[in-house]
Amino acid sequence: MRWRAEKDYAPPMARTVDDDEGIRAILTRCRTIAVVGVHHEPHRAAFYVPDYLRSVGYRVLGVNPALAGRELFGETVVATLGDLTEPVDLVDVFRRSDRVPDHLEQLLAMRPLPSVVWLQLGIRHDATAAALVEAGVDVVQDRCTLADHRRLLGA
Repeated sequence: MRWRAEKDYAPPMARTVDDDEGIRAILTRCRTIAVVGVHHEPHRAAFYVPDYLRSVGYRVLGVNPALAGRELFGETVVATLGDLTEPVDLVDVFRRSDRVPDHLEQLLAMRPLPSVVWLQLGIRHDATAAALVEAGVDVVQDRCTLADHRRLLGA
């Protein structure tokens, strides 16, 4: 078998994922999650969703400039995605839809790129999703990681 020249290499096709099989695969393979917009108040989804994910075995890294330096879920919160010191598999976004484009440059600057960017329930930004897919990142929009995990993989 002949190795393909680098110029012939095409990365796997990224896509917008909205089917149960794709969601299940993401939740099974992505074990380190950066949570943009993480919150410290237990009644907020940006706290209890990542807290649930940690409780079922995921490593959760919080990203929020207002909480930088504070410990949540056994990890120190950082101000920006650029402040993360290790690769993440999935970036889970808890920001209003109109704020999602504010994070696109940081998302695309991550090395390595995350496999998935997940926009939580009620959050959707098609132009940002298209840019991420074009860069090779799978995107999930308007879905809850907690609800999908419970439904597809059990509590």
